[in-house]
Amino acid sequence: MFLNLFKSRLSRYIVTWVFTSIIVIEIIILIPSYWRRKNELLGKIEKISDEVFATLIYQNHSEADARKLLEEISRNLKPESLIKGGVLLKRDGKLISKFGEQPEIASQNFSNLPVMRAINKQGNRYDIAWIVPMHQGKYLLVIRHDATAVQKELFAFSLRISGLIIIISIFVTLTTMLTLGVVVIKPILQLRDDLVAAGEAISENGDDPKFTTLSLRRADEMGEVIWAFSQMFSRVRQEITNRQKVESCLRDEQDKSERLLLNILPAEIAQELKKEQSTIASGNERSAIAQRFDEVTILFADIVSFTSLATQISPIELVNSLNQIFSSFDRLAEAYGLEKIKTIGDAYMVVGGLPTPRADHAIAVAKMALDMQKSISHIQTTTGQCFQLRIGINTGAVVAGVIGLKKFSYDLWGDAVNLASRMESHGVVGKIQVSEATYSLIKDAFQVEKRGVIPIKGRGEICTYFLLAEI
Repeated sequence: MFLNLFKSRLSRYIVTWVFTSIIVIEIIILIPSYWRRKNELLGKIEKISDEVFATLIYQNHSEADARKLLEEISRNLKPESLIKGGVLLKRDGKLISKFGEQPEIASQNFSNLPVMRAINKQGNRYDIAWIVPMHQGKYLLVIRHDATAVQKELFAFSLRISGLIIIISIFVTLTTMLTLGVVVIKPILQLRDDLVAAGEAISENGDDPKFTTLSLRRADEMGEVIWAFSQMFSRVRQEITNRQKVESCLRDEQDKSERLLLNILPAEIAQELKKEQSTIASGNERSAIAQRFDEVTILFADIVSFTSLATQISPIELVNSLNQIFSSFDRLAEAYGLEKIKTIGDAYMVVGGLPTPRADHAIAVAKMALDMQKSISHIQTTTGQCFQLRIGINTGAVVAGVIGLKKFSYDLWGDAVNLASRMESHGVVGKIQVSEATYSLIKDAFQVEKRGVIPIKGRGEICTYFLLAEI
């Protein structure tokens, strides 16, 4: 757990700044301590010299007596003494007496101060100068001291203080880290893991995860953040659930609309209409969706005596019977891959070969016509009355498509459609009448009986045939 804290970038950031801040503060404290300690050590050296040369510094002597006294003091110094040399100078810099190492303070450095101090560049020599009053004026006594021990003591002092600084810094940093780790870092890492788990649960639409942070009971800002996270997740989850329900309803409605549209129009035409939806919605006229087909087969079927039957049974029963009949025809059209065009009253229209062209369109329509006769023979009214069909079939070129702006319907136009309608209206009850064009396409696959030439309204004399059965 402790090592994991240092893997966190936030932890490393905190450690760096805490450690650096303590080091800087301790260094600021160390500098005056260092100088204070240095002054203490140099003060001890100065006190020794002051005691040794007190008679020369604080009593009036003649120049000769001062020289003798200085020589006597120098002879009595021990080899290990901190005093390494000295000079006695006049105010004008004239040398009166000297011994040992020569100090670096010159007579030009005279000032009104009773004592002057200087350390050489190497830091191992410490010079002290006293202004000494004598009968003939002011003199300068400069004594050189060995400050090597001061250097060593200051170095050791610096090492001790630096080590103490490092120990204190590490201790405070680790203590701070442990405290922050328990109070801040660990909850933050747990909250991060909970956020990741929440994101995965939402994106994958999984069950609500068990959040670790929710088990924490805290009355501080971190507790408020955890509570806010919990509330946010609950709201997001609820919003997503509501949205998914709405989207599911929209998809269901869209599927219903798609199925309804495909029940009204062929799939290709429906796609074309959806592409032009913005044009239609704005109320602007659009170009007609129409396509020419060079050869299709059209079937018209009409329920015989339907008008007279409508006077004998109730309207509800009439509609139910009509729905039963046309529903069976719809299933046949779907089974044979034909396109139902429309119903008009008791008439039913279907076509083969569009919107997707196929070579066997006439064969498929002929098979459906035979099955339509079989299907309607099994349907009766509640009074036991049977239904009969009059069916007409023709083959030819048509234009098929959708026109207008509202209540779209897929329809056919062309002379072939008119002739197919005439084949039904000029047909015989219970028979399937086909034109010469259709006969030429189905004669090898079906039993066909020639009816002969009959007058067709608007077309003159035309030879027609009766479709009897499949070979």
